[in-house]
This record gives sequence, structure tokens and C-alpha cells, in this order.
Amino acid sequence: MLIQTKEKTSYKTDILDEKPLRSVVKSLSWRTIGTLDTIVISWLVTGKLDLAFSIGGIELITKMILYFFHERIWNAIQWGK
Repeated sequence: MLIQTKEKTSYKTDILDEKPLRSVVKSLSWRTIGTLDTIVISWLVTGKLDLAFSIGGIELITKMILYFFHERIWNAIQWGK
């Protein structure tokens, strides 16, 4: 029988493991999914594909930047770790 245990890490270890580049990659992957969703919804609401892509493009950039800072702030908060 294989028994797996999850080691608890300290706050300092967590901060060292979560590099800013990881947050960038996570924000890119999440924003790709989110932007596709926004484009589809915008297209369904407006019926205009060009407008949907415009909305999705703006949303992609603004929300990626917001997510990066949101992720970095939460990574610095020790609560719940």
C-alpha cells in the first residue's frame, strides 16, 4: 500500500516556490480561456463578430494585468497558508 503525505511548507518556502513568471504563465492561460468566453458571449449578445473580438482584445489585456497583481498580492498574504 502506498501512503502519500503532504508536507506542510512554511510561508517563506511558499513565496520562494511561487515565482513572478509562474504568475505570468498562469494569467496567460487563464486569460485565454476567459477571453474566448468573453468573445463568445459578446458575439451572442451583439451578433457582431468584429465587435466581439474588439471587446475580447481589450478585456484580455486589462484582466491579465489585474490578475497578475491580484495573484502577487494574495501570494504575499500569509492568511490561510
